[in-house]
Amino acid sequence: MSRAEDLADLLGLSGPLREAMLAVPREVFVPDAGVASPANGGRYPIDRRARPEEWQRAVYSNTAVITQWDDEQTDPARVDLYRDTPSSSISEPGIAFTFLTVLGPRDHDRVLEVGTGTGYTAAVLSARVGEHNVTSVEVDPAVAEQAAANLKAAGFAPRVLVTDGADGHRDDAPYDRVHATCAVRRVPGAWVTQTRPGGVIVVPWQPGYDFGWIVRLTVADEAAHGRFHERAGYMMLRDQRAEMRFSVHHEDKAVTTTTRLDPRSIVDAGEGAELAITALAPDVKLIPIRASGGTVSVSLYEIGEPEGAWAACDYEPGGDAFEVTQYGERRLWDEVEEAFLRWLELGSPGADRFGLTVMVDGTHMLWVDEPGRVLDT
Repeated sequence: MSRAEDLADLLGLSGPLREAMLAVPREVFVPDAGVASPANGGRYPIDRRARPEEWQRAVYSNTAVITQWDDEQTDPARVDLYRDTPSSSISEPGIAFTFLTVLGPRDHDRVLEVGTGTGYTAAVLSARVGEHNVTSVEVDPAVAEQAAANLKAAGFAPRVLVTDGADGHRDDAPYDRVHATCAVRRVPGAWVTQTRPGGVIVVPWQPGYDFGWIVRLTVADEAAHGRFHERAGYMMLRDQRAEMRFSVHHEDKAVTTTTRLDPRSIVDAGEGAELAITALAPDVKLIPIRASGGTVSVSLYEIGEPEGAWAACDYEPGGDAFEVTQYGERRLWDEVEEAFLRWLELGSPGADRFGLTVMVDGTHMLWVDEPGRVLDT
């Protein structure tokens, strides 16, 4: 049995998707030198010429390989594996084929892929639906050029275009499937517009409050509706990148109050509460820190707003009330607390009861149980 078949068995693939995977030589899409990032953690450099067996094991295991850092601003030979930022890769097969399974491409489907990367997924989709049915868009010209070379070497020729993925590609629409290999905070309305009714969009949705989700949306006439599947974290669509950093500033203008709500209750509430807070307190990032002695600190900040609102609340064992410090036009702790209490009033629904609607104008609405039960402020 080949290494590719072993990997297909490890991933539990069967049917047409397994056949498509086995039709694509993954090693063609992995550079001779890169940084392996296994699913079970830990990064390490790989080099085909210096350590060929190690390189082969990385190629045919559940391992991502990072192929670009800091939008090619960092020399791969001098990269800091944990401080520099990956900006392109070939994803772990486990998560890549989970997305493709959720996407469910059918024979002859017309597919738009957003984020060509190394070209591997475009090749798998080409093997599944026919290369003439696959359009793949990539914002980085150097990445797109290498992907096209990889695809040619593997024997595939889907359409690869250099363009902003947020715009999709109207010329080849309507699509039956839209597959995003980069995360988004907002699903672009163009993707909805360019997908035929009944078509499917699968995307790593990463609004920022916590780790991202695999979301599968089905398009109706003026909107796409769908539910959340398992968790997933991906590199962000470059058009939607935002600074993610907690910073205490304007302390002299901050306001200090108290709350009776134990901040641990929010931190430990789980995925349903997270989605409710995402809906009712949008664009807020929460950072919990647990210290020895039972102390828990919760920090909140506005995503993409270095001088924007922030809040902090500390739990101290034995306290009847907990100090809250807030700054900015938005009172982030108040918003998050109110959203959490609303979630409790709804009966503490789990993530399996939540869904997402995306309108053609890009408006997002989270709902519970059915699209008509929208959570809004």
